[in-house]
Amino acid sequence: MEPLSIDGAWCHTPRVHTDPRGAFLETYRAHDLREAVGHAIDLAQVNCSVSRRGVLRGIHFADVPPGQAKYVTCLSGAILDVVVDIRVGSPTFGQWETVRLDEESRRGLYVAEGLGHGFMALSEQATVSYLCSEPYAPGHEHGIDPLDPGLGIDWPTDLTPLLSEKDAAAPILKEALETGLLPTYEACLAYYKRLQSNH
Repeated sequence: MEPLSIDGAWCHTPRVHTDPRGAFLETYRAHDLREAVGHAIDLAQVNCSVSRRGVLRGIHFADVPPGQAKYVTCLSGAILDVVVDIRVGSPTFGQWETVRLDEESRRGLYVAEGLGHGFMALSEQATVSYLCSEPYAPGHEHGIDPLDPGLGIDWPTDLTPLLSEKDAAAPILKEALETGLLPTYEACLAYYKRLQSNH
């Protein structure tokens, strides 16, 4: 488990054991996450998405509390995964970091509550699995425009982004900030501390 530049985001690179039959790996270990983050993920829901090349999903986040932490892996194909710090008052507010997740490295990405998350499919088809700490709650789920020029996320230039109507209509970060849509860093830190004390 290696921390990214944004507090609350971690990348897991598993050991992949191969032999003539194929490969075996541990995609997730609660112990490793607990050692890094201070608690394991309380698994409430597992999502799976299948996307064709150029599909752009996100940037998604949920109200904190309770938020929705995610542990993301790419089961087949390849994606460019992005974490955005949208926590108001965070020292890295407005910053983002990308990680390539694919069927070769088998890396996983942990995204804490209060962080924005999205990805673009790089392969002809990409299957992505997300372990979620909370179930989907429509009234508490929000989005930021992934093509917000103010954010300036470095998406691949050789792909035409294909967004859902909902994602395409999402506000830019500045608008979300001005309308009070974003979680605060203070609330997120308090929530992380509560999770750690419960484990």
